[in-house]
Amino acid sequence: MTNESQQPFSDDPTAESRKKDHIELAFRSRVEAGELDERFYYEPMLAAHPAPGSLPATPFLGKTLRTPIWVSSMTGGTAMAGKINHHLARACGEFGMGMGLGSCRQLLHSDEYLPDFDVRDAMGAEAPLYANLGVAQIEKLLEQQAFDRIPEMLQKLRADGLIVHVNPLQEAMQPEGDVFLRSPLEIIQEVLERLPYPVIVKEVGQGFGPASMRALMQLPLAGIEFAAAGGTNFAKLELLRSEPEKLAIFEKMAAVGHTAASMLQWSNTLHAELGSQCRAQNLILSGGVSDFLDGYCLIRKSTLPAVYGQASGFLKYAQNDYETLRKYIQSQIRGLELAFAFLQVK
Repeated sequence: MTNESQQPFSDDPTAESRKKDHIELAFRSRVEAGELDERFYYEPMLAAHPAPGSLPATPFLGKTLRTPIWVSSMTGGTAMAGKINHHLARACGEFGMGMGLGSCRQLLHSDEYLPDFDVRDAMGAEAPLYANLGVAQIEKLLEQQAFDRIPEMLQKLRADGLIVHVNPLQEAMQPEGDVFLRSPLEIIQEVLERLPYPVIVKEVGQGFGPASMRALMQLPLAGIEFAAAGGTNFAKLELLRSEPEKLAIFEKMAAVGHTAASMLQWSNTLHAELGSQCRAQNLILSGGVSDFLDGYCLIRKSTLPAVYGQASGFLKYAQNDYETLRKYIQSQIRGLELAFAFLQVK
């Protein structure tokens, strides 16, 4: 009879069940050559497992992010907006991320919805918070000589600055859409002259072509957000709200645009070409960024200071309880920590 002293020593009581799992799952866990992610070199020899909280600090928009993620502008003026915004702001404070609010146009004329957007206390003072208005709303305020409503709104929100979203295709496809009387570039130049706050410019689902990127990068912007093709396409969204005849005619128009990878290549080239004439300071690399691997690949390739933006992923989890959102963000951050430790971008 074998006594305790004669039993083989093991410091891993789970070894037997784990090895059994390995045998059962071996065939299911194969990754074929065509499935490999060719964006990275996997370097397993150069680092230990990263400790939680080990991401490098990222100076951005005059503050320091502990996580290089931007919660991209997504919602405003709905019954769910308050819950979503406050959950996201709380997460930004906890994990050291930045946040752009959804369209704040309702706050230009009334404080009725201010509680839905007033998230500074949930976010804390250390994380960057930017309000958001469309070019169409700003053009109307300039026409009405009511531009002062914008800095007043920013003061109420205790925001660090303003995001101006550029959306001519969305407005053209929207049944209730506005008409631009001046080019967005001209309007943004006037905003920069008049607004004593930092300004970010973003698109809403198609991104910017190289000529638009060149023009923007020569402006004294705090940042440019790509909002590239691959994320939510608001022109297509508005077409889906329209009558079927309009959808049939213009659906191909909504399919134009540029990927974040293409835009990053242009911005890197322009950054080098423009030299001291490149005045834009930061990039938010968004549009089609589905997870930490997409984001890591983009920010590591950027020659300008950059973070990556997500919208739909956060929106999905922010509608539930805060702990659900928190677990999702923790998993994304852990993935980023592993990427920084073991992956090099080709």
